[in-house]
Amino acid sequence: MKRLLKGTGIFTLAVSGMVFWMFMTARQRNVRLHKMDIAGGTHRQKKLSVFFISDIHRRVIDNRLIKKIKKHGDMDVVIIGGDLAENGVPIKRVQQNVEKLAALGKAVYYIWGNNDREVGEVAIRQIFQACHGHILDNENVPIPGHPDWIIAGTDDPSSKNVDIHAALKGLEQDKYSLWVTHTPSLFRKVREQTNPTVLLAGHTHGGQIRLGPFGLHDKGAFTIDGQTAQLISNGYGTSMLPLRFGAPPECHILHIHYGLNDGN
Repeated sequence: MKRLLKGTGIFTLAVSGMVFWMFMTARQRNVRLHKMDIAGGTHRQKKLSVFFISDIHRRVIDNRLIKKIKKHGDMDVVIIGGDLAENGVPIKRVQQNVEKLAALGKAVYYIWGNNDREVGEVAIRQIFQACHGHILDNENVPIPGHPDWIIAGTDDPSSKNVDIHAALKGLEQDKYSLWVTHTPSLFRKVREQTNPTVLLAGHTHGGQIRLGPFGLHDKGAFTIDGQTAQLISNGYGTSMLPLRFGAPPECHILHIHYGLNDGN
């Protein structure tokens, strides 16, 4: 009996330690740095700095994270890639998170995730209006200060309102393009209709809890294939359980060096 009790105690302690470690992992503030060079050897080139974060859910954007991001300089573009919130998150927290993120860059953009409307679509729209942000409702817009670039975004499939044709409307084919969708399942449909320069998504949480190579979803990754880069993020927050294993939380800074088109 004593051996059984001792064994049970050791097992309980080990499980408790593992759960605590997973909880602390989920609270990490990882900022991933990525680089892409599409200058093509030209002497006339410029740099576009992009900050991307998705799947914040219940987390607070605190000053420790902001300081880590600011070490990399000012951002031209801040992109919040959906699931900014979920049911039960105070709208005041959402507002404070958006305000801190918007202050990082010259322009802030947002797309809907599958959980965001649970806290109220009108409230979120008011928050971005107050921050002079732009919600990409199946549309594309030019990036200020970078006339060779546009940013395009779609609604989330959960809304049954995805319209890639509308997001393509008026798009000039010689423009570089950032495409943002909350779920990477839309990447294929985007590629069927245009040649994106950069594809950005989250949603999967990288599986959130993984056992080596095994998880409910693939681990997030940044890849470059020719002249197109693809970033699927592990996301910054968690869903269901505030735990992570094998897929640490992350947000991203992408520095893109590109060649200027004639006339710019």
